[in-house]
Amino acid sequence: MDSILTTVSGNVLRAKDGGAGGGDLPPGRHFISGAFVAESDGASVSVVDPCTEAEICKVAQGTAEDVDTAVAAARAAAPAWGATLPKERAEVLLAIADRLGEHAQALADLESLNTGKPQAVAEDDVASAIDSFRFMAGALRATTSLAAGEYARDHVSLILREPLGVVGAVTPWNYPLLMGVWKIAPILAAGNTLVLKPSEQTPLTTLKFAELTADLLPAGVFNVVTGPGSVVGTRLAEHPDVAMIALTGSVNSGRSVARAAAETVKRVHLELGGKAPVVVFADADLTAAAKSLRTAGYWNSGQECGAACRVLVHESVAEEFTSLLAAEVADLVVGEPGAGPEVEIGPLISRGHYERVLAHLERAKADGVRVAVGGGALQGPGYFVAPTVLADVPAGAACTQEEIFGPVVTVETFTGEQEAFDRANEVPFGLAASVWTRNAQLSHDAAARLEAGTVWVNAHLVLATEMPWGGFKGSGYGRDLSTYALDDYSRTKHVMHNKER
Repeated sequence: MDSILTTVSGNVLRAKDGGAGGGDLPPGRHFISGAFVAESDGASVSVVDPCTEAEICKVAQGTAEDVDTAVAAARAAAPAWGATLPKERAEVLLAIADRLGEHAQALADLESLNTGKPQAVAEDDVASAIDSFRFMAGALRATTSLAAGEYARDHVSLILREPLGVVGAVTPWNYPLLMGVWKIAPILAAGNTLVLKPSEQTPLTTLKFAELTADLLPAGVFNVVTGPGSVVGTRLAEHPDVAMIALTGSVNSGRSVARAAAETVKRVHLELGGKAPVVVFADADLTAAAKSLRTAGYWNSGQECGAACRVLVHESVAEEFTSLLAAEVADLVVGEPGAGPEVEIGPLISRGHYERVLAHLERAKADGVRVAVGGGALQGPGYFVAPTVLADVPAGAACTQEEIFGPVVTVETFTGEQEAFDRANEVPFGLAASVWTRNAQLSHDAAARLEAGTVWVNAHLVLATEMPWGGFKGSGYGRDLSTYALDDYSRTKHVMHNKER
């Protein structure tokens, strides 16, 4: 344990008032059929401020019985909500967007309090959540499918797109509000009802969302059950009245949900981990790449499944690039969100995750990897780890293969083009990747050869609500954002009319 708690030089900016704002806390109870209700067995769990390690509040620890109650409410509400016209659902989604906009700062403060996110990150999350509702409100009114017509002699075919019914969703701790909305907006837009389980570590903005929108949605359309994934998530996945289970989380969580869902042959939507390769060719703009990775590698303290966490750089420019990146990272400001807008890096989410990231760093050091900057914990309360660059990393090292999910970027080298792509694709993940080159032909070829759901060229971690987000291989299947999400959360029905006379 002593090695895991190794500290490095550096300061953590602290809030003068001892923490972020947060405003009024939501009720720490389940939200079912339009109201907050008491937990069935009275059990609760602490929600902890990762900046100070102090308890913020307690929230209900859900049971399978709580899930059953919520699913029954969602099932009862499904026929009426599914029968609403697209225009009517769109108006509700726009009203939700307006309501979130009215409380944007309070939501950002609450997200910062619960997760330790810097102000800029939390505010971006809220703005993106609002945009997601606005986009889905328009997209649900303009769905497209194969044109109605005569495809078999004397028979006219048309395609209906229908709601699935009750959808269960499990959301992660790294983007509690935003990942929740990435599920809520398209699920409701497609005409489904929903039971959502937020992470037990970060449930506050999801509960606040329920509180703020309770008067906008019919009772039972949106429900929240808090508690552990092993209980609440598993019951949602196995429940016979849940038509689909959607999860954003770890690979292990995805496997568990898929196994449970298999018993009732329900549809599964998984957005899982990532280990995004950043392939930097010799002709790349190295300064631009390093500046981009300052954000893309360390946004949300690296607790980002699409983070630019694994650099593969041509050996001829590796030394120069590593120096540029280390200089950028050494200048990052670490602190509590309440310390001011200059803070760029906050804490990790929990004691367990903090120790896991530090163990990865100690293992890398033991394997002979050079620490170019950072490399350990920062002193004081809270789960702060110094922004780190690991250089001269050998091929196949554990730090290049496993998802560290912290403020850590590794740099390894390649000699030839084929080696670069082979190494980039060798990990079991396939969520995102980027390629850096001034050669237009190479960039097009690289995008085709990288096994990832999103490939950026001379950029990284730039998202647009109109574009799909999701992975290949161990990063799961299904798509968030865009009209592809609406397709995922609905079903097609072919109706054929005999018109022979």
